[in-house]
Amino acid sequence: MKAPEAEAVAPMLRSWLFVPGDSERKLDKSRDNAADALILDLEDSVAKDRLPLARETVRACLQARTERSRQQLWVRVNPLDTPLALADLAAVMAGAPDGICVPKVSSVADVNRLAHYLDALEAREGLSAGATRILAVATETAASLLGFHTYLERATPRLAALTWGGEDLAAALGASDNRDARSGDYDDPYRLAKSLCLAAARAIGAQPVGAVHVDFRDLAGLEADCLRDRRAGFVGKIAIHPGQSAVINAAFTPSEAEIAHARRVIDIFERNPGLGTVGLDGKMLDMPHLKQARNVVALAEQVNRRS
Repeated sequence: MKAPEAEAVAPMLRSWLFVPGDSERKLDKSRDNAADALILDLEDSVAKDRLPLARETVRACLQARTERSRQQLWVRVNPLDTPLALADLAAVMAGAPDGICVPKVSSVADVNRLAHYLDALEAREGLSAGATRILAVATETAASLLGFHTYLERATPRLAALTWGGEDLAAALGASDNRDARSGDYDDPYRLAKSLCLAAARAIGAQPVGAVHVDFRDLAGLEADCLRDRRAGFVGKIAIHPGQSAVINAAFTPSEAEIAHARRVIDIFERNPGLGTVGLDGKMLDMPHLKQARNVVALAEQVNRRS
């Protein structure tokens, strides 16, 4: 018998940096940022009277930057339940964004509706069908906490990543704060949102992406938050300030020791084909350990190629 085949691992992005879509200066400067992906923003960081300018600026940026092997370009549009979203999409799809970030979704139905829009717009622009992926901000409405099961039923293949957030959710729930006054940790509804986002993403094979660390000056706190997210199972994190990207990248990059151990795990399984359990350094390893090891090596290889 042969050792189990390695599963295909989708490209993982460690850092996703929001950049205001109406600022040519910030868009140009972001080219040199360490972020694996930029999210060119047409929602919260753009005043509504500047949206027409922002759409043109984002489209021009996308059309000018066609080499994206190091840094992908995504676009955050306005919520689908507003008349702004379709206009956003119609304006930017000519630039062939790598993906669309959709905010304030309540269930997979919103994500699938976006996928239908993308079907039509890709055809209009002569883009490859299905090339534009989706990052859903999955916890910004009260209804979203009750709709995670829908992702398991019929999610579009375009859905590449799920992330969560506690700021808009707090407003949706009528909360005055989203953290416990004594410990400083997230309160129960937001811990639930984080856990459901992680579980749903893993269940459908999407990338789970950690929420923003709002205190952008607190880089030590950001690092601790990233490492906590990584231990929990998240891969990557949203950045709201250019200075956060390098910290996020370092936290989500496997160390040399992790890579070396992962290669040993893979090697011992390959030298013992047909065995579901093997011993290494006094510990018993089984198929989940092999899968984790392959994911570590795959992520390390992706990081090297991107660099």
